[in-house]
Amino acid sequence: MSIEKIRKAKETIGRVILGKDEVVELLFVSIIADGHALLESVPGSGKTKLAKSFAKVMDGHFSRIQFTPDVLPSDVTGIQFFNPKTQEFELREGPVMTNVLLADEINRATPKTQSSLLEVMEEKQTTVDGETLKIAPPLFVIATQNPVEGNHGTFPLPEAQLDRFLFKIDMGYPTEQEEKNILRTYQKNEPFETLTPQILLEEILHIREQSKDIAIADDTMNYLLDLVRLTRESEDIELGVSTRGALAFMRASQARALLLGNDFVRPEDVKFLAPYVLEHRIVLSMEGAIRKTKSQVIQEVIQEVPVPVEAGSVQ
Repeated sequence: MSIEKIRKAKETIGRVILGKDEVVELLFVSIIADGHALLESVPGSGKTKLAKSFAKVMDGHFSRIQFTPDVLPSDVTGIQFFNPKTQEFELREGPVMTNVLLADEINRATPKTQSSLLEVMEEKQTTVDGETLKIAPPLFVIATQNPVEGNHGTFPLPEAQLDRFLFKIDMGYPTEQEEKNILRTYQKNEPFETLTPQILLEEILHIREQSKDIAIADDTMNYLLDLVRLTRESEDIELGVSTRGALAFMRASQARALLLGNDFVRPEDVKFLAPYVLEHRIVLSMEGAIRKTKSQVIQEVIQEVPVPVEAGSVQ
Protein backbone atom coordinates (compact mmCIF):
# COMPACT_ATOMS: atom_id res chain seq x y z
CA MET A 1 0.00 0.00 0.00
CA SER A 2 2.83 2.42 0.85
CA ILE A 3 4.51 1.73 -2.51
CA GLU A 4 1.24 2.58 -4.23
CA LYS A 5 1.23 5.89 -2.36
CA ILE A 6 4.73 6.66 -3.65
CA ARG A 7 3.57 5.95 -7.19
CA LYS A 8 0.63 8.29 -6.61
CA ALA A 9 3.03 10.93 -5.28
CA LYS A 10 5.21 10.52 -8.41
CA GLU A 11 2.18 11.01 -10.63
CA THR A 12 1.18 14.10 -8.64
CA ILE A 13 4.62 15.68 -9.04
CA GLY A 14 4.54 14.75 -12.73
CA ARG A 15 1.63 17.15 -13.22
CA VAL A 16 3.84 20.00 -12.00
CA ILE A 17 7.28 18.98 -13.28
CA LEU A 18 6.68 17.74 -16.82
CA GLY A 19 9.08 15.44 -18.65
CA LYS A 20 11.23 14.63 -15.60
CA ASP A 21 9.77 11.29 -14.53
CA GLU A 22 13.22 9.72 -14.28
CA VAL A 23 14.51 12.50 -12.02
CA VAL A 24 11.43 12.23 -9.78
CA GLU A 25 11.97 8.48 -9.54
CA LEU A 26 15.60 9.04 -8.50
CA LEU A 27 14.53 11.39 -5.72
CA PHE A 28 12.19 8.77 -4.29
CA VAL A 29 14.90 6.11 -4.61
CA SER A 30 17.21 8.45 -2.72
CA ILE A 31 14.91 9.02 0.25
CA ILE A 32 14.06 5.31 0.46
CA ALA A 33 17.80 4.53 0.51
CA ASP A 34 18.31 7.16 3.26
CA GLY A 35 20.41 9.30 0.95
CA HIS A 36 20.52 12.88 -0.35
CA ALA A 37 20.42 14.29 -3.87
CA LEU A 38 22.33 17.02 -5.69
CA LEU A 39 20.50 18.57 -8.65
CA GLU A 40 22.64 20.30 -11.24
CA SER A 41 21.54 22.14 -14.36
CA VAL A 42 21.36 25.54 -15.98
CA PRO A 43 19.26 28.27 -14.30
CA GLY A 44 15.54 28.08 -14.96
CA SER A 45 15.35 24.32 -15.49
CA GLY A 46 12.99 23.70 -12.57
CA LYS A 47 15.41 22.45 -9.89
CA THR A 48 13.95 24.51 -7.06
CA LYS A 49 10.33 23.85 -8.04
CA LEU A 50 11.04 20.13 -8.22
CA ALA A 51 12.50 20.14 -4.71
CA LYS A 52 9.57 22.15 -3.34
CA SER A 53 7.07 19.87 -5.10
CA PHE A 54 8.75 16.80 -3.64
CA ALA A 55 8.52 18.27 -0.15
CA LYS A 56 4.89 19.23 -0.60
CA VAL A 57 3.70 15.70 -1.44
CA MET A 58 5.23 14.47 1.82
CA ASP A 59 3.39 15.16 5.04
CA GLY A 60 6.42 16.59 6.81
CA HIS A 61 8.36 19.74 7.61
CA PHE A 62 10.11 21.65 4.85
CA SER A 63 12.92 24.18 5.14
CA ARG A 64 14.87 26.12 2.57
CA ILE A 65 18.28 27.77 2.75
CA GLN A 66 19.21 30.20 0.00
CA PHE A 67 22.99 29.95 0.09
CA THR A 68 25.10 33.04 -0.51
CA PRO A 69 28.72 33.78 0.46
CA ASP A 70 27.60 35.62 3.60
CA VAL A 71 25.56 32.73 5.03
CA LEU A 72 27.21 31.51 8.25
CA PRO A 73 27.31 27.98 9.70
CA SER A 74 25.06 29.15 12.54
CA ASP A 75 22.48 30.20 9.95
CA VAL A 76 22.32 26.53 8.98
CA THR A 77 22.62 24.67 12.27
CA GLY A 78 21.16 27.15 14.76
CA ILE A 79 22.49 29.36 17.53
CA GLN A 80 22.35 30.02 21.26
CA PHE A 81 21.28 33.62 21.84
CA PHE A 82 20.91 35.70 24.98
CA ASN A 83 17.34 36.76 25.73
CA PRO A 84 17.47 40.07 27.63
CA LYS A 85 13.92 39.58 28.90
CA THR A 86 14.60 36.26 30.61
CA GLN A 87 18.32 36.91 31.17
CA GLU A 88 19.01 33.43 29.87
CA PHE A 89 20.50 31.83 26.77
CA GLU A 90 17.96 30.20 24.48
CA LEU A 91 18.35 27.83 21.57
CA ARG A 92 17.17 29.01 18.18
CA GLU A 93 17.03 25.96 15.95
CA GLY A 94 18.37 26.22 12.42
CA PRO A 95 16.57 25.16 9.24
CA VAL A 96 18.30 21.75 9.34
CA MET A 97 15.78 20.63 11.97
CA THR A 98 13.35 19.47 9.32
CA ASN A 99 12.37 16.51 7.12
CA VAL A 100 13.06 17.93 3.66
CA LEU A 101 15.80 20.55 3.39
CA LEU A 102 16.30 22.47 0.16
CA ALA A 103 19.88 23.73 0.02
CA ASP A 104 19.48 26.16 -2.86
CA GLU A 105 22.64 27.04 -4.84
CA ILE A 106 24.82 25.26 -2.31
CA ASN A 107 28.01 26.09 -4.22
CA ARG A 108 27.53 29.78 -3.42
CA ALA A 109 28.26 29.11 0.27
CA THR A 110 31.79 29.25 1.67
CA PRO A 111 33.56 25.96 2.47
CA LYS A 112 33.06 26.56 6.21
CA THR A 113 29.30 26.86 5.75
CA GLN A 114 29.21 23.89 3.39
CA SER A 115 30.99 21.77 6.00
CA SER A 116 28.29 22.58 8.55
CA LEU A 117 26.03 20.29 6.55
CA LEU A 118 28.42 17.31 6.79
CA GLU A 119 27.38 16.24 10.29
CA VAL A 120 23.73 16.85 9.47
CA MET A 121 23.74 14.78 6.28
CA GLU A 122 25.83 11.89 7.56
CA GLU A 123 24.85 11.55 11.22
CA LYS A 124 21.36 13.13 11.21
CA GLN A 125 22.32 15.45 14.04
CA THR A 126 23.76 18.89 14.59
CA THR A 127 25.84 20.49 17.33
CA VAL A 128 25.11 24.01 18.59
CA ASP A 129 27.58 25.40 21.16
CA GLY A 130 28.44 21.91 22.38
CA GLU A 131 24.81 20.72 22.55
CA THR A 132 23.98 17.83 20.22
CA LEU A 133 20.52 17.90 18.68
CA LYS A 134 19.10 14.77 17.03
CA ILE A 135 17.03 15.30 13.88
CA ALA A 136 13.86 13.22 13.71
CA PRO A 137 13.87 10.96 10.63
CA PRO A 138 13.46 11.08 7.77
CA LEU A 139 15.88 13.85 6.81
CA PHE A 140 16.29 14.37 3.08
CA VAL A 141 18.60 17.07 1.71
CA ILE A 142 18.00 18.24 -1.85
CA ALA A 143 20.77 20.58 -2.93
CA THR A 144 20.93 22.54 -6.18
CA GLN A 145 23.81 24.14 -8.01
CA ASN A 146 24.32 25.87 -11.34
CA PRO A 147 27.38 24.58 -13.24
CA VAL A 148 27.56 27.65 -15.50
CA GLU A 149 28.57 30.07 -12.77
CA GLY A 150 32.25 29.24 -13.11
CA ASN A 151 34.29 30.69 -10.26
CA HIS A 152 32.34 33.93 -9.96
CA GLY A 153 31.20 33.94 -6.35
CA THR A 154 31.03 30.14 -6.10
CA PHE A 155 32.93 27.54 -4.09
CA PRO A 156 33.07 24.05 -5.67
CA LEU A 157 31.96 21.30 -3.32
CA PRO A 158 34.91 19.27 -1.97
CA GLU A 159 35.00 15.49 -2.46
CA ALA A 160 34.07 14.85 1.18
CA GLN A 161 30.90 16.87 0.75
CA LEU A 162 30.02 15.35 -2.63
CA ASP A 163 30.36 11.85 -1.18
CA ARG A 164 27.48 12.64 1.18
CA PHE A 165 25.12 12.85 -1.77
CA LEU A 166 23.74 9.54 -2.98
CA PHE A 167 22.97 10.93 -6.43
CA LYS A 168 24.16 13.79 -8.57
CA ILE A 169 21.46 14.43 -11.16
CA ASP A 170 21.67 16.65 -14.23
CA MET A 171 18.20 18.03 -14.95
CA GLY A 172 19.04 18.93 -18.54
CA TYR A 173 16.86 20.74 -21.07
CA PRO A 174 13.39 19.41 -21.95
CA THR A 175 12.61 18.10 -25.41
CA GLU A 176 10.72 20.35 -27.82
CA GLN A 177 7.41 18.57 -27.11
CA GLU A 178 8.00 18.58 -23.35
CA GLU A 179 8.71 22.31 -23.42
CA LYS A 180 5.55 22.92 -25.41
CA ASN A 181 3.57 20.92 -22.84
CA ILE A 182 5.11 23.01 -20.07
CA LEU A 183 4.07 26.27 -21.72
CA ARG A 184 0.54 24.99 -22.29
CA THR A 185 0.22 23.71 -18.74
CA TYR A 186 1.41 26.96 -17.17
CA GLN A 187 -0.36 29.25 -19.65
CA LYS A 188 -3.27 29.93 -17.31
CA ASN A 189 -2.65 27.89 -14.18
CA GLU A 190 -0.03 27.25 -11.51
CA PRO A 191 -0.18 23.47 -10.90
CA PHE A 192 2.15 23.72 -7.90
CA GLU A 193 -0.61 25.34 -5.86
CA THR A 194 -2.79 22.23 -6.26
CA LEU A 195 -0.24 19.83 -4.71
CA THR A 196 -1.36 18.04 -1.54
CA PRO A 197 0.43 15.52 0.73
CA GLN A 198 0.25 11.97 -0.64
CA ILE A 199 2.38 9.96 1.79
CA LEU A 200 3.11 10.06 5.53
CA LEU A 201 6.59 10.17 7.04
CA GLU A 202 5.90 6.93 8.92
CA GLU A 203 5.19 5.23 5.62
CA ILE A 204 8.49 6.46 4.19
CA LEU A 205 10.33 4.97 7.16
CA HIS A 206 8.44 1.69 6.78
CA ILE A 207 9.36 1.46 3.09
CA ARG A 208 12.97 2.25 3.98
CA GLU A 209 13.09 -0.77 6.30
CA GLN A 210 11.43 -2.94 3.65
CA SER A 211 14.09 -2.02 1.10
CA LYS A 212 16.82 -3.52 3.28
CA ASP A 213 15.23 -6.96 2.84
CA ILE A 214 15.44 -6.84 -0.96
CA ALA A 215 17.64 -9.75 -2.06
CA ILE A 216 20.79 -9.37 -4.17
CA ALA A 217 22.10 -12.41 -6.02
CA ASP A 218 25.86 -13.03 -5.93
CA ASP A 219 26.23 -12.31 -9.66
CA THR A 220 24.47 -8.96 -9.27
CA MET A 221 26.53 -8.05 -6.19
CA ASN A 222 29.72 -8.97 -8.05
CA TYR A 223 28.62 -6.81 -10.99
CA LEU A 224 28.11 -3.85 -8.66
CA LEU A 225 31.51 -4.38 -7.03
CA ASP A 226 33.24 -4.80 -10.40
CA LEU A 227 31.95 -1.36 -11.44
CA VAL A 228 33.22 0.15 -8.19
CA ARG A 229 36.61 -1.53 -8.39
CA LEU A 230 37.14 -0.50 -11.99
CA THR A 231 36.85 3.15 -10.94
CA ARG A 232 39.90 2.51 -8.74
CA GLU A 233 41.88 0.83 -11.52
CA SER A 234 41.14 3.06 -14.50
CA GLU A 235 44.11 5.07 -15.80
CA ASP A 236 41.82 8.07 -16.25
CA ILE A 237 40.78 8.11 -12.58
CA GLU A 238 43.06 9.27 -9.78
CA LEU A 239 40.58 8.67 -6.93
CA GLY A 240 37.97 5.94 -7.26
CA VAL A 241 34.74 5.20 -5.44
CA SER A 242 35.08 4.45 -1.71
CA THR A 243 33.55 1.59 0.26
CA ARG A 244 30.98 4.06 1.55
CA GLY A 245 30.09 4.75 -2.06
CA ALA A 246 29.74 1.02 -2.75
CA LEU A 247 27.39 0.67 0.22
CA ALA A 248 25.33 3.61 -1.01
CA PHE A 249 25.24 1.99 -4.46
CA MET A 250 23.84 -1.21 -2.96
CA ARG A 251 21.19 0.61 -0.88
CA ALA A 252 20.09 2.60 -3.93
CA SER A 253 19.78 -0.57 -6.01
CA GLN A 254 17.62 -2.20 -3.32
CA ALA A 255 15.45 0.92 -3.10
CA ARG A 256 14.87 1.03 -6.86
CA ALA A 257 14.01 -2.65 -6.99
CA LEU A 258 11.40 -2.15 -4.27
CA LEU A 259 10.02 0.95 -5.97
CA LEU A 260 9.55 -1.05 -9.19
CA GLY A 261 7.70 -3.78 -7.29
CA ASN A 262 10.47 -6.40 -7.39
CA ASP A 263 11.70 -8.53 -4.49
CA PHE A 264 15.27 -8.75 -5.75
CA VAL A 265 17.80 -6.42 -7.38
CA ARG A 266 18.22 -6.89 -11.11
CA PRO A 267 21.50 -6.12 -12.90
CA GLU A 268 19.55 -3.51 -14.87
CA ASP A 269 18.87 -1.65 -11.62
CA VAL A 270 22.60 -1.46 -10.95
CA LYS A 271 23.43 -0.37 -14.49
CA PHE A 272 20.71 2.30 -14.52
CA LEU A 273 21.87 3.85 -11.25
CA ALA A 274 25.63 3.64 -11.90
CA PRO A 275 26.10 7.07 -13.58
CA TYR A 276 24.16 8.88 -10.84
CA VAL A 277 26.01 7.13 -7.99
CA LEU A 278 29.56 6.94 -9.36
CA GLU A 279 30.27 10.04 -11.42
CA HIS A 280 30.49 12.62 -8.62
CA ARG A 281 32.54 10.26 -6.44
CA ILE A 282 35.58 10.04 -8.72
CA VAL A 283 38.49 12.40 -9.30
CA LEU A 284 40.05 12.28 -12.76
CA SER A 285 43.79 12.09 -13.26
CA MET A 286 45.47 15.05 -14.90
CA GLU A 287 45.70 13.26 -18.25
CA GLY A 288 42.18 11.91 -17.94
CA ALA A 289 40.74 15.36 -17.25
CA ILE A 290 42.42 16.75 -20.37
CA ARG A 291 40.95 14.12 -22.68
CA LYS A 292 37.58 13.24 -21.15
CA THR A 293 34.78 14.33 -18.87
CA LYS A 294 33.73 12.40 -15.77
CA SER A 295 30.58 11.33 -17.57
CA GLN A 296 32.55 9.87 -20.47
CA VAL A 297 34.87 7.98 -18.13
CA ILE A 298 32.00 6.46 -16.16
CA GLN A 299 30.25 5.43 -19.38
CA GLU A 300 33.45 3.65 -20.44
CA VAL A 301 33.57 1.89 -17.06
CA ILE A 302 29.94 0.75 -17.46
CA GLN A 303 30.59 -0.50 -20.99
CA GLU A 304 33.70 -2.40 -19.97
CA VAL A 305 31.99 -4.47 -17.25
CA PRO A 306 29.71 -7.15 -18.73
CA VAL A 307 26.15 -7.24 -17.40
CA PRO A 308 25.41 -10.66 -15.86
CA VAL A 309 22.50 -12.72 -17.11
CA GLU A 310 19.60 -12.25 -14.71
CA ALA A 311 19.30 -15.38 -12.56
CA GLY A 312 16.31 -14.41 -10.43
CA SER A 313 16.23 -13.85 -6.71
CA VAL A 314 18.58 -16.71 -5.74
CA GLN A 315 21.00 -15.45 -3.10
